Amino acid sequence: MKTPSMLMISAALCALSLPVFSDDKPPAGAAVVASTEPGKGTVAEVVEVKATVEAIDRKRHHLTIKGPHGKVSSLEVGPDVRNFEQIKVGDRVAVRYAQALTLTLMKNGKKTRSRTETVDGDRSPAGERPAGVVGQRIEVTADVVAVNRKARTVTLHGPEHEVVLDVHDPEQLKLVKVGDQVHAVYTEAVALSVEPASRSGK
Repeated sequence: MKTPSMLMISAALCALSLPVFSDDKPPAGAAVVASTEPGKGTVAEVVEVKATVEAIDRKRHHLTIKGPHGKVSSLEVGPDVRNFEQIKVGDRVAVRYAQALTLTLMKNGKKTRSRTETVDGDRSPAGERPAGVVGQRIEVTADVVAVNRKARTVTLHGPEHEVVLDVHDPEQLKLVKVGDQVHAVYTEAVALSVEPASRSGK
């Protein structure tokens, strides 16, 4: 079977009030894995970036970092990154970002449309190098309210919005009918660690 397209996943997430993949093309350096089985599709992405700290806004907990190709961007460092005051200009920052989405068809679903969100995190002990990780899990249950087999689309009614999904795989489309439900599980994790400038090769 064909794997679900990133663009289709983005549209679904947007309409269901979930975080979205930023583009239908994965960023450079990203590892993307997609798989399907009857009534189920999964897309997972992992991005690793190393950058140099160019400026620090300690009051707002913001870092200005420069990536390996010279791109400068702002990075908000939340409270899960302990020892923020130890970070200095010239330090190296390693950021690892992972996200995954699984869509599962529930035949004749009877669950109430819903959206739940949980957040968890961990950070380095006091006195050690700044580091931290934060994870998020969002689950959405949506109703199938229309199926257009000619246009190969499925309309989902979530807890807040409706979305029309393009289903390119005819075998998957055959499984869907009005009255079914779709269960979406989105997870993401962001890990940050900092290396002193003396170890960055500068």
